[in-house]
Amino acid sequence: MGLFGFFGGGSDTNQIKEYLDKGAVVLDVRTPAEWAEGKVEGSKLITLNDIPNKVQEIKSWNKPVVVVCRSGGRAGTAINYLKNAGVDAINGGAWQNAAI
Repeated sequence: MGLFGFFGGGSDTNQIKEYLDKGAVVLDVRTPAEWAEGKVEGSKLITLNDIPNKVQEIKSWNKPVVVVCRSGGRAGTAINYLKNAGVDAINGGAWQNAAI
C-alpha cells in the first residue's frame, strides 16, 4: 500500500500530497504501544502529551509536518498546538485509513 493509503480524515489528499512533495515529516502522535502495532514507514513518534516539550525539536526539522494518529482527533489537537508555535503542519488524519 502506498503512503497515501495510510492517511484518512484530516486534510484532503491533495494537501497531504503537496506537503509530502515539499519533504514533509510524518509525525505520529499515538502512544508507543499503538506505534508498535504499526506505523507509516519513515514516520517519527512523538506522543501528543510530549508535543509541548518537543516543539523546538520539531521546529528544528525546518520542514512542513503531516500529523497522524489513530482517528485524526489527537492529530487535530497537536496541529492546533504546533500552528500556535509557528510550525507549518496539517492533520493527516488516521494513519491506516485506506480511504485516501
